[in-house]
Amino acid sequence: MSDLSSQAAMPQPQEQKAPADSWLIDWCERGRIPDALVRLGMRRLMKQRLRDEGINDGEARSRRFNRLIDELRASPIAIETQAANSQHYEVPAGFFHAHLGEHLKYSCCLYRTGSETLDQAETAMLEEYAVRAQLYDGQRILDLGCGWGSLSLWLAEKYPRSKIVALSNSQGQREFIQAAAAERGLANLNVVTGNIVDYEFEPGLLGEGFDRVLSIEMFEHMKNYRLLLSKISGWMREDAKLFVHVFAHRTLAYHFEVKDGSDWMSKYFFTGGTMPSESLLLHFQDDLTIDRQWWVSGMHYERTANHWLENLDAARDELMPLLVQTYGAANAPVWFQRWRMFYMAVAELFGYAKGNEWGIAHYRFTRRSMEQVNARRSASAAC
Repeated sequence: MSDLSSQAAMPQPQEQKAPADSWLIDWCERGRIPDALVRLGMRRLMKQRLRDEGINDGEARSRRFNRLIDELRASPIAIETQAANSQHYEVPAGFFHAHLGEHLKYSCCLYRTGSETLDQAETAMLEEYAVRAQLYDGQRILDLGCGWGSLSLWLAEKYPRSKIVALSNSQGQREFIQAAAAERGLANLNVVTGNIVDYEFEPGLLGEGFDRVLSIEMFEHMKNYRLLLSKISGWMREDAKLFVHVFAHRTLAYHFEVKDGSDWMSKYFFTGGTMPSESLLLHFQDDLTIDRQWWVSGMHYERTANHWLENLDAARDELMPLLVQTYGAANAPVWFQRWRMFYMAVAELFGYAKGNEWGIAHYRFTRRSMEQVNARRSASAAC
């Protein structure tokens, strides 16, 4: 859920027609229904989502997938980018600092044995990125959508001869990362702000391009992956690689849409987002070509989200003044429960079917040569 600051009040969603079960949602948000029943209801909604998306009908699933591909190709790089930012990062930084791990990693962590603490699981996933992205000291590395700097700061410490650039569209996060880097004496990290849709690096900062680009849970906020990957490839050296971490479904891909007000997750936490399938990015290899891909069981995200929820509950008294500051005294308790419900939903989604429906997809892409890119574009235009 990396960054797509922090002191403004949460913008209120546009008025939507209330769904038939709005009373039930209201009771959940006011904490009147036990967590066990809330989670049960979530699992039932997930089962319905699978049916609606054609999980048991191969032809329907194929038609939906091809239609989505066409829609993504006709879209801008991203939509609702400000909504994505405000939904996750307009609460004060202290809100996240109180319940994330020591690295402030706001994305799936890795539990190799299942008994790790949240801090240990954060470190394990960061180490996994380094191996799969083929990192080594001395590279120029871009952290695209850097969140609270969990990866950027870790890279700057681990690879002191590397030059790390972190791109965020949150000024509050930029200030936090810069302060953390200064406190640790890290002079090899540069943090810049900008929206990926229209951001362009200054020549001095881009230099001859990056050796590695890493993006952690940012692509889920995107739409036109052809344009996105083309833009990223323009920031890469000819022999560079891109590593991407996204949450995904094993076969289904769909939009997060707020239609009649019934999609609670889309309304409050993923407006304008996309649920990729494991194969989705493989349909956008015009400028980059897949080198290797991996699947990480959804059980890792289930444990991550349950750790966040446990820490959130333990920090309730500390966090309520921050939520009052952000949402107002009347709305703060409801928003605390919404965050609880969000983490429960993440845990139930990725824990569904023992982590075998939704999970984490990792990809390593290699930049194509200009001759290959031009040849593919010519072939595509001729079709």
